[in-house]
Amino acid sequence: MKKHVYFPFFLILMIAVQPLVLAQQKVLTIDDYTRWSQIRGTQISNNGQWMAYSLRPNGGDDTLHVTSLNNDTKYIIPNASGVVFSNDNKYAAYSISPDEDTRENLRSKNQPVHTKAELLDLSTGEKIQVERMNSMTFSEDGRFWAVHREKPDDDKSKHSGSDLVVRDLSTGVTQNYGNVSEFSFNKRSDHLAYLVDAAEMIGNGVYLKNLSTGSISALDSDSTRYRDLSWDDEDAHRSEWMNKGRSIAVLKGTKVDSLLHIDNTLMVFDPVTDPGRKLSLSTISIDAFEDEMVISEDRDLSWSSDGNLIMIGLKEQGPVIKVDRDTVANVDVFHWKDDRIQTVQERQANRDRNFTWLATYNTSNVKVTPVTRPGLKDAEISDHSRYMVVRDEEPYINDVNWGVSPADLYRVNILTGDRDQFASNIKRDMGYSPDGRYFLYQSATEQDTALIVYDLEEGTNTNISEASETLFMDMDHPYPHENPPFGIAGWTADGDYVIVNHKYDLWMLALDGSEATNITRGIGDEEEIRFRYLTMDPDEEYIDLSKDLMLTAFGKWTKKDGFYALRMGREPRELRFEDASFGRPMKARDADRVIVTRQTFVDFPDYYLTDTRFRRLNKVTDANPQQSEYAWGKRVLIEYENDRGIKLQGTLALPANYEEGKKYPMIVYFYEQMSDRHHQYSMPVYDDRPHMSTYASNGYLVLMPDNVYEEGRPGTSSLDCITAATQKVIDLGYADPDKIGLQGHSWGGYQSSFILTQTDMFATVVTGAPPTNLTGFYNNIYGNTGTNHHGIMEIGQVRMGRGVTPWTHREIYNRENPMFYVPDIETPFMILHGTADGAVDWSQGLEFYNAARRMGKEVVFLSYPDEPHHLRREANQIDFQIRMKQWFDHYVIGAPAADWMQNGIPYLEKRYLLPED
Repeated sequence: MKKHVYFPFFLILMIAVQPLVLAQQKVLTIDDYTRWSQIRGTQISNNGQWMAYSLRPNGGDDTLHVTSLNNDTKYIIPNASGVVFSNDNKYAAYSISPDEDTRENLRSKNQPVHTKAELLDLSTGEKIQVERMNSMTFSEDGRFWAVHREKPDDDKSKHSGSDLVVRDLSTGVTQNYGNVSEFSFNKRSDHLAYLVDAAEMIGNGVYLKNLSTGSISALDSDSTRYRDLSWDDEDAHRSEWMNKGRSIAVLKGTKVDSLLHIDNTLMVFDPVTDPGRKLSLSTISIDAFEDEMVISEDRDLSWSSDGNLIMIGLKEQGPVIKVDRDTVANVDVFHWKDDRIQTVQERQANRDRNFTWLATYNTSNVKVTPVTRPGLKDAEISDHSRYMVVRDEEPYINDVNWGVSPADLYRVNILTGDRDQFASNIKRDMGYSPDGRYFLYQSATEQDTALIVYDLEEGTNTNISEASETLFMDMDHPYPHENPPFGIAGWTADGDYVIVNHKYDLWMLALDGSEATNITRGIGDEEEIRFRYLTMDPDEEYIDLSKDLMLTAFGKWTKKDGFYALRMGREPRELRFEDASFGRPMKARDADRVIVTRQTFVDFPDYYLTDTRFRRLNKVTDANPQQSEYAWGKRVLIEYENDRGIKLQGTLALPANYEEGKKYPMIVYFYEQMSDRHHQYSMPVYDDRPHMSTYASNGYLVLMPDNVYEEGRPGTSSLDCITAATQKVIDLGYADPDKIGLQGHSWGGYQSSFILTQTDMFATVVTGAPPTNLTGFYNNIYGNTGTNHHGIMEIGQVRMGRGVTPWTHREIYNRENPMFYVPDIETPFMILHGTADGAVDWSQGLEFYNAARRMGKEVVFLSYPDEPHHLRREANQIDFQIRMKQWFDHYVIGAPAADWMQNGIPYLEKRYLLPED
């Protein structure tokens, strides 16, 4: 009987309390953003027993958390980041910086800001600090911890050497080595090599410490500068470490003021255990070059996989030419024959200045062979001991290349320098097999599109996609240039196949072209689930078909995300596939332990502990527990069609405490494809975009719709898609048709500006960093790179079409140009732009404002001095977030207008101009 009495009472109590709890939840405002933190720098120990991450609050400093995954042990270190575990799982090391206030105070006084290195004993909690850290590392076996220190602040000497502190963690003995400029452990961890650069070059040289015996030997010593220390195992795979780590290469040389480049000598110690085995190489004459060549420190030394060759960089030597700037004109000559316009040359000047020709030095026969040469400047580095692929892009350089870099491909024998062209005008390559024998690329002609494998040893091209009768080109690629392939999963361990991606499925293609197999058996295409191969082993070279393959899975229309397992010859088997979004899993190297993030619109991407079958998810971080105090929304998917009958989706954030049947105000935020962000957490951060969580908490709907384009119709296509999506939400009964605002930034800024001129569907529009005059924009410069906009306009994001220019197709440019429709604007709008925008010139926003102002339109231009394409200064980010919210609140829901919206802010009343506190 008691059950019958108390159970209904319990239900009544819960029903009564629930609205009270919801009513007590706070509305999220920008003042609350400081309570939110991001997780950064996550690591897991090799044995899977420890995890480390930093929490960084908005506008705050990192706090490092080193936590046991077995028990409740946790170490919390303020102002720490950059953690790394020792490979023996006994220690964690990280850097500690002063807090932000201290850093700003030091900078304001032009004083250096130093960081500390700290070592944490995971079993005892004991900590050891080293001041003035420049860099730090563990030896691969975890026995030694080395910290390279910065020089003391009062040391104004010109030599680069400083103290190196090395601690033997097995004995606790710490040693200090003075005037060290570079250092490196070999991978097998039995030797430490270091370079000395001391005052007046006294004692400069290459030194080797035997970590087993403690003995130190000088491999070479001279009154000169040593640099670019390189072990032969530096880029070796883990399986090769025990067979290497016995040879060192280094450069030495002294700068001569009258010459452009240091005349370096290459020193090779092979092996380091034999002091008498020393090779050297200095100035070189090569038939391919007119001038003598010097070995340059602008290219790092590296070793071939077999250890017989050293890759070196060569430069033409020349005299230093000095000028009197008072008598020499400062002029940039823009010439029509320039392969790159002057602004590009200016932005790429350091790259060009530091360019080196690649050559090999054979330690067996002491021969130097050029790999690149005039006309063949770009080498694709591989592990092959005899051949490499070199690209010649010169025949295809032009201003319209955007997103593609066409090139002729050559095989170069790195032992002899012989070269053979094997493909021409290739725009999409997919790289080498792990051993460098095969090179995969896409060949696209008017007659055929194929995946081609070039066998560098045999010198043969094979069409490996022909057997499938399937096109591996992404036909949904949104830009009007050569569509890319879907990418590569990997090469099989038997050496006979490569596994490539299709739209949804994975295909295994025989390297001899004889067969093609859909290894996911068409399930991806049938269910519209995109499968992709996932490896969690950073040392993996090849895919082992004898084991289960791990796959990621994403549902195109459901937005489900997760993981499948694939046994060859069977259908993919679901492990975890749900309404959420997962990050890339991170596996412990030596244990079946995995950490992975899981997020939804409501759930912050915290980390969970699981295994490689994803059987259970155990939450191990809780970065933002305060979220439960705030009213939060949720998301639903909507589907709609544009006027061309193309099926599209949008993700719609519903307001907190949403009531079915009630019509709400709405903000539409868009760019291109947005619905795939359906399960993306809406992190309150300082930036220049509307945050869905904030607006949903404040009673708004937020729609993020998909957008597809018809070539030559960038504005009218977006008008079609965005209005269709908005109308669908209205028709479904969610949105109040009289209370809808629109926001877009950059490319979205162009589209929102165009839409503004074409419809009165929106109560207001906020457009950020917008290209607004397509004719002028076509010949503008992309400030960050110096390139003009011909490529992005024709075959890039604007999609006008190759060869479609303002002169050949004036009517198209006029039709898609927001500036041409300014008199038709009937909607109040606001523009955001930074004066130092390196993507869309600030004048584009100003021009739109001036035109609208002249036509008597209701417009405000928020111009932020010295800000780039996206606002960078925190105070400005906060300012814009506040003003954008005030703008939408007034024009969408009828809140009183802020004073700056009604009256502006006279220049002399800017608070920024007032004296500092």
